[in-house]
Amino acid sequence: MRKYRLLTPLFGAALLLTVPAAAAALDKAVAAAVADKSRLADNRKLDEGRHPADVLAFAQVKRGSTVADLLAGNGYYSEMLADLVGPKGTVIPMNPPRFHKAETWATIAKAYPNMAPMVRPVNTIVLAPKSVDMIFTHLVYHDLYWQSEKFEFPRVDVDAMVANWFSAVRPGGSVIVVDHVGPAGDTRELVEKLHRIDPAKVRADMERAGFVFDGDSDALRIAADDHSKNVFDPAIRGKTDRFMMRFKKPA
Repeated sequence: MRKYRLLTPLFGAALLLTVPAAAAALDKAVAAAVADKSRLADNRKLDEGRHPADVLAFAQVKRGSTVADLLAGNGYYSEMLADLVGPKGTVIPMNPPRFHKAETWATIAKAYPNMAPMVRPVNTIVLAPKSVDMIFTHLVYHDLYWQSEKFEFPRVDVDAMVANWFSAVRPGGSVIVVDHVGPAGDTRELVEKLHRIDPAKVRADMERAGFVFDGDSDALRIAADDHSKNVFDPAIRGKTDRFMMRFKKPA
């Protein structure tokens, strides 16, 4: 049970009713989003290794909110986020052209009309000031330190991008970062070699931009994972040690 301090008998009684009720409502909404049969079959196949219920419960997505899904790929989380924000909310899946499959997204858009895809080169993925309630990133934050001529992914100015996030998130809004745990060291070198990132580096980036650390979760941690292995190694792919962090923009 969640812990809280009772300020007055009446206020405490209200909390006893509302806190568990809110948590139960969120759990029910998350379960419905994961179970939604409108999701792409290929996305649903990834559920066992990704544990979406744990991730979405941690994210605390609110109905009616606007959520930007960074480097959304084929919409694995975009679909579930669209369910959680509901018809009055909006999900903005953000992809560079090289990673945007038009046919896939046309299918997703039919099932989830509250999508507003943004397809731009990564260095021009910029959000308007105070335009979103949440920025959601799943296994992609490390890619901000990656670059590839083959995949048309240029070097990113990470500080500039995170500064844009701080401008874009409304006061009290949040950024969710889920990624593969990596060792300390030169971040760009480690990302190129392993596609992992040191959680301390992520926190430093976010706090430097003005965000406040708002908690983490061990739900995806796997102690047996070898942090020196590339996440695409067949022996560990889909079974890596992952961290979850939530950051808030001060209200």
